[in-house]
Parts: sequence; structure tokens; C-alpha cells
Amino acid sequence: MQRNVAGCLIPFVVLAAGCVSADAGSTSTVIGEPVAASVTTLSASELAPLVEAGSIVLVDVRTDEEVAEGMIPGAIHMPLADFDPLALPDPDDAEIILYCRSSRRSGQAAQQYVEATGLSIRHLDGGILAWRAAGLPVETPE
Repeated sequence: MQRNVAGCLIPFVVLAAGCVSADAGSTSTVIGEPVAASVTTLSASELAPLVEAGSIVLVDVRTDEEVAEGMIPGAIHMPLADFDPLALPDPDDAEIILYCRSSRRSGQAAQQYVEATGLSIRHLDGGILAWRAAGLPVETPE
């Protein structure tokens, strides 16, 4: 005798789906447990239109010496050695995005941000090296 397993699972799937809710913030709750904030990356081609629109707060976490060689237009500088997630400007509904030379340090800064704020954040995959490789503009600070 063969049973119809799909018919037995449908009520469970509907019931489980009803237990998922989204908070007003960046976390959601699944059956009473908060989903942790995360660190994710975006590509240079995904970042470029956001920079062009001026709709983000872009933070360069490289050293002073590296920044002197050029930075992504509109970025603010907060070296990883001095990085304080709570000292970042209030974005007023703008997303904060981090970058460094290759994405290692911006990943570290992003993790510090998540731990300090409980909010998700993105950083540039491949850093300014990927930005330059894509032929995107760099400005030299004065």
C-alpha cells in the first residue's frame, strides 16, 4: 500500500510558513528565533550605479598611504586601525558600504560593524583592485 506523502506535508508547510515574520529592522524571525545580521559582498558593477546616484555612504578602510594613491569618488576614509562602527555617519536611510584594497580588511570591518550594531552590511568584493580592473573612476584626495 502506497501513501500520499505530499498530501500529508501540505498542512505542515502552510503552518510553518505562517510562523515566519519580518521585523521593521534588518532582521527577521523564524519560529521565535531572530535571524542574525550578515556580511555580504557586492561587485564593482553593482556598486558603480550606487556611487553615481550618491545614494550610499561609502567607507574606505585602507591606510592613509593607500588612500593617497586614489579612492572611489565620494568615499569617506576611516582606516581599519581606527575603525569604529558606532562613529560612522548616520546614513539617513542610505546604506553603508565598505571597501579596502582587496576586500579582506573591509570584511573585517564589516564583521565589527555587525557585532557592534546587529545590522547587516555589504562590502566591495575585490576592493579597489576590482573597481580599477572594471575601469571605474578613482580620485586622488587633496
